[in-house]
Amino acid sequence: MAYYKSLRNETRYPRGKDKPGQAGWISERLLRLRAMLNGKITAIRQPNSLIIGSWNIRHFDGGRLRLDESMHYIAEIIDHFDICAIQEVKTIEAMERLMRLLGPNWDYFVNDSSGGGRGNHERMAFAYNKNKVFFRNLIGELVLEKDTFAGNEQIGRTPFFAAFQSGWFRFVLCSTHIVFTEQEGRPMREDEIRAVATVLRQRARESDEVHIMLGDMNIDSPQDASMKALTDNGFLVTPLPASSLDGKKAYDQIAFTGPADVKHMLNAGIIPWHDVVYSREEAAAYVAMAAQEPKPEDGGKVYPKTDRAFSSWRTHEISDHLPVWIEIQTDYSNAYLQDIVQMKPK
Repeated sequence: MAYYKSLRNETRYPRGKDKPGQAGWISERLLRLRAMLNGKITAIRQPNSLIIGSWNIRHFDGGRLRLDESMHYIAEIIDHFDICAIQEVKTIEAMERLMRLLGPNWDYFVNDSSGGGRGNHERMAFAYNKNKVFFRNLIGELVLEKDTFAGNEQIGRTPFFAAFQSGWFRFVLCSTHIVFTEQEGRPMREDEIRAVATVLRQRARESDEVHIMLGDMNIDSPQDASMKALTDNGFLVTPLPASSLDGKKAYDQIAFTGPADVKHMLNAGIIPWHDVVYSREEAAAYVAMAAQEPKPEDGGKVYPKTDRAFSSWRTHEISDHLPVWIEIQTDYSNAYLQDIVQMKPK
């Protein structure tokens, strides 16, 4: 369970519930968020299941640091997953700040920076609840064979993979942040997805183990050629609602390849956090804070100065993406035993 004790620190969080940043204000919205997450995940999840999440947390946390309020909301959402692939991590400090709110039962891995240019100095991370998932000592970055792309280029943001297990379910996650801007003469969206999918499909066959490709694939719609690059490689793509804030783009995906364990998927969805925290209806309250707070250089916080600026501002506080998730059954011992019952004598 995410930690809330710091909300009683009056120096950090003033008492009250009438203004953003106050302990009561944040707590009320955490209750709203918890109620939504309970309805979408907790109350309906099956016993012996695993919740896998994926979230592009915008620019996390390069440049201006997020408000403490925002970090509480991000931690609350991730705490309702058992494991989460996070894209667009800018600093390790951001992950450490998140872990302090998630508590000691959570751990994480983060890869190296992808460098400048197409890599945008981004990292990827896996955060996981050690009470639900254990790491199987395989982790790395996906490096493509020579001549996969012209000029022996690699993917702009190196895919990050790791092996885990929960109950009977053994799996490898491969987190991706596929290029958004298309550019002739360079590996483009469809090229990158196809290259990663080809490698993962082969590895799944060799290991007889489920490989899950997930993350921000920058797919506009399920009808795109980019999506076909997944399905043509034998991937089962989870039907998910659009994950952009405007509800129009299918940027984030979770897709499977490997043995029949993928048939044990139970549920899937998105988390529309913007319905309950940093909602448009509350824009005026945050705009009012811009006039009340000292300037940032004097120790003040950065709030939007106009209602119009609020829409963009909140994407830097939470994200311009909605988290996506799936529920997988992790105990299929009954089916296993039933198969043995049906075995014929030699």
